Amino acid sequence: MRLRSFWFPGLFLLLIILGFFWVAGPELDFLSSPNQIAVVEVRGLIDNSQETVKALRKYCRDDHVKAVLVRIESPGGGIGPSQEIAREVTRTLKEKPVVASLGGIAASGGYYIASAASHIVANPGTITGSIGVIISFPNLKELFDRVGYFTNVIKSGPFKDMGNPGREMTPEERALLQETIDKAYGQFVRDVARGRHLPEEKVRQIADGRLIMGETARELGLVDALGNFQDAVEAATALAKIEGEPELVYHKKQKRTLLDYLLGSEASESLNHFLNGSANFLRYQMPFP
Repeated sequence: MRLRSFWFPGLFLLLIILGFFWVAGPELDFLSSPNQIAVVEVRGLIDNSQETVKALRKYCRDDHVKAVLVRIESPGGGIGPSQEIAREVTRTLKEKPVVASLGGIAASGGYYIASAASHIVANPGTITGSIGVIISFPNLKELFDRVGYFTNVIKSGPFKDMGNPGREMTPEERALLQETIDKAYGQFVRDVARGRHLPEEKVRQIADGRLIMGETARELGLVDALGNFQDAVEAATALAKIEGEPELVYHKKQKRTLLDYLLGSEASESLNHFLNGSANFLRYQMPFP
């Protein structure tokens, strides 16, 4: 009888312990391989950097992670988010190698992030390049005139409603926007030249917004090697001096929101891009992704 009274609590405690290891086991350091390569994905329009920066910071501090592989499938996006991710890549490089793997498309802001890595691998047919800056505002003046719609604007300065779709852009506004574009473009060229160890003038010669396939990008010095994701893994393994087969660990993205469940992940992501995109109107992005 006494044995049975100990048996049930013991079994219950054992189940709790097993459940803990089942849920938390992958996060426990002593169960992790000491030779890991962390894979951080950059997918779609780059309008929010928080999740990617969080992942890079996590793996930068993880002693079990010997290298980080950034997988990019993106036509670019906002300048601020692209620069934030690239800066975190640069910070991670001080601790361990970072390899960029370019998928079907890694252009503009996508390439900007890749250029900060220590090694870039692209497919021969990867669409990359598109080094440049774009800004666009709709002009709906004729449509508004036709339907009789107008707005009363009260502003604190002559440029406060710059981009108002109900009127033509003034020469002064166009000149100011062009000055902003030129400064952002100069940052793009400078950072690519610095990351790729190329003269700025050489980068500027091809930084006219043109799309460049991976094979040509290799010839121009914009990527280091041609290959697929597995080739990028092998490059990261070599740079990290890992002996044997490394363990790939993938960053777990934040939990799904109610919007994800209602609309589906892809539709929810598209809506977020639409809403956030207005805040990132100055963009390192292909004009028609």
